[in-house]
Amino acid sequence: MGSFLRSRRDRLSPEAVGLPPGSRRRVPGLRRDEVARLACVSADYYTELEQGRGQCPTEPVLHALAGGLRLDPDETDQLFHLAGRPAPGGARQAVMQDALRQLMQRLEDTPAMVITDMHEVLVQNKAAQALVGPQSGLTGIKSSFLHHWFTVPATRDLYPPDDHDHHSRLLVSDLRAAVARRGPADQASGELVRHLLAASAEFAELWGARHVKVRHEEYKRVVNPALGTLKVTCNSIVTADAAQRLLWFVPDDPDIVPALRALDPAEVWRDTPGPAFGLAGSWG
Repeated sequence: MGSFLRSRRDRLSPEAVGLPPGSRRRVPGLRRDEVARLACVSADYYTELEQGRGQCPTEPVLHALAGGLRLDPDETDQLFHLAGRPAPGGARQAVMQDALRQLMQRLEDTPAMVITDMHEVLVQNKAAQALVGPQSGLTGIKSSFLHHWFTVPATRDLYPPDDHDHHSRLLVSDLRAAVARRGPADQASGELVRHLLAASAEFAELWGARHVKVRHEEYKRVVNPALGTLKVTCNSIVTADAAQRLLWFVPDDPDIVPALRALDPAEVWRDTPGPAFGLAGSWG
């Protein structure tokens, strides 16, 4: 942690943080006392941190150090990891990455959506809303499809009953892989798992089996209120950090795509409590 703090201090100029440059400066970036002043800690304590002798900083002190050193979100997470504290990254609202946004803009005629590794639906195009129902726009645990799948029975109406066990196993196996990538200090994944363990005996049993499987290409049947049971292939592209994925659906019947484009998602899912997380009835 001391080496990391020192490297971030060296890259900052006094002008970048609103301090006068002064004269006879012998360090490439900020001085230790300047960082201490910006973070509202004593110069002696900050010096001890860089030298690996100080008491492990609390979360408020880490936030103050991150602010003083102008750390970006990834660097802030790294600082927390090095201090042995839960990284705050999981508490930030998930935002769709630019690369996936650019791909989504080119898939207007294909049902497509972007989700996180916690199965939070970030965005859907109109064709995807028509196919599987509007599932974006919520925050916290309720933004995760996993929450609804294991706690709201009507959510499962999206798939034929014969497929429910299969989807439950896949969802839990995929979540376990994501939790392993995020690490034990991640707050968001830990909160979601604890919530599901308490809320669903089915989830608890599957979680205890410890199966791991990352979802890539998947063949599934979708029950659509307007078009009936549709057979689709669900493909995915995963970002480099595996935190988000773009899903797009290819129906077996090519005539389904123009039929989906002609549907109004608000009308299709208006009287259906699942899987649209209760959003269908609130569309303006």
